[in-house]
Amino acid sequence: MTPGSRKVAVVGVALSDCGRVDDATPYALHAQAARRALADAGLGREMVDGVASAGLGTLAPVEVAEYLGLRPTWVDSTSVGGATWEVMAAHAADAIAAGHAKAVLLVYGSTARADIRAGRRTGNLSFGSRGPLQFEVPYGHTLIAKYAMAARRHMLEHGTTIEQLAQVAVQARANAALNPEAMFRDPITVDDVLSGPVIADPFTKLHCCIRSDGGAAVLLVAEELVRDCRTAPVWVLGAGEHVSHSAMSEWPDFTTGPAAVSGRLAFERAGVRPEEIDFAEIYDAFTYMTLVTLEDLGFCGKGEGGAFVEKGRLLVRGGELPVNTDGGGLSAQHPGMRGLFLLVEAVRQLRGEGGERQVWGPDGPGELPRLGVASATGGWFCSSGTLVLGRD
Repeated sequence: MTPGSRKVAVVGVALSDCGRVDDATPYALHAQAARRALADAGLGREMVDGVASAGLGTLAPVEVAEYLGLRPTWVDSTSVGGATWEVMAAHAADAIAAGHAKAVLLVYGSTARADIRAGRRTGNLSFGSRGPLQFEVPYGHTLIAKYAMAARRHMLEHGTTIEQLAQVAVQARANAALNPEAMFRDPITVDDVLSGPVIADPFTKLHCCIRSDGGAAVLLVAEELVRDCRTAPVWVLGAGEHVSHSAMSEWPDFTTGPAAVSGRLAFERAGVRPEEIDFAEIYDAFTYMTLVTLEDLGFCGKGEGGAFVEKGRLLVRGGELPVNTDGGGLSAQHPGMRGLFLLVEAVRQLRGEGGERQVWGPDGPGELPRLGVASATGGWFCSSGTLVLGRD
């Protein structure tokens, strides 16, 4: 097979223990997720010649590879916040297609919740005050405030209401109720969201993601290895990445995120249109992220996100476009850079492993979905990675 002509498939996905994990280190969660993903694929670790990881240690992924007993000949430590894993998956797919690797493991683990609970760290309100950020710090911009300001701009320009934003949280929780692995499953209402404590106007507590522990792993391989795997392949059909800004003052339009570029590229490279997608996994650290990314990906027009989400369209059961089928970062789990969890859930859906939350294809129950999209955002809408995935 000529290098560059290889197709690339995801053949193994897994989560570590997630939610409340008080007795594990981040390294242990990495290892647990990695072992489970390899077992899912039915491949031994000797097959892995590529490792991608970020967010742990001084020399990620060197330390992670050593802990896992791997000696890769291809590595990636790209770190662009929550979008890291979709960007890494795109890089891994390119490397495999070019013949630079045959099996690449993406792996992540974090004890973000347990560390705060045990006093090993505190909650970070910002990412520091060096570089371009120094010009914003004097004005008190916290991380959450940056998202809140963007949401307010969308409300001002397009008439988006706080009730519409709350619907994103309500529907995420309804999907989480179908997921036995979700951290929070009890139903919530729009009134519950609106009556919560204000975190950063207009966001109340339930507009914001939960804090959890957990890890995830995804194994991508060259097509010639697919026949040796125990799972049905999920193919990487197209990918796109984009960075928009660092300082908020350099963001041209608070109502358009970087997914507007990464999504367009991913769809073009996959040769599909947004209307052909059966479900979407979208990074949702805050409700506004879901709404604006739906617009950016072309599922509705600019400024129409509020009307799009308020009719129950994001629900696994009865929704026109099921979104965050596991409950997302708003209800299922959010241990930090959550983009890898989007890929795990997308693959499970395409393989028909969703259980009660399984999404069906256009012809209804019994027909598996054929196309899904995973789109993650990093920083404060600074970066985006989007992947279109499909099954045979």
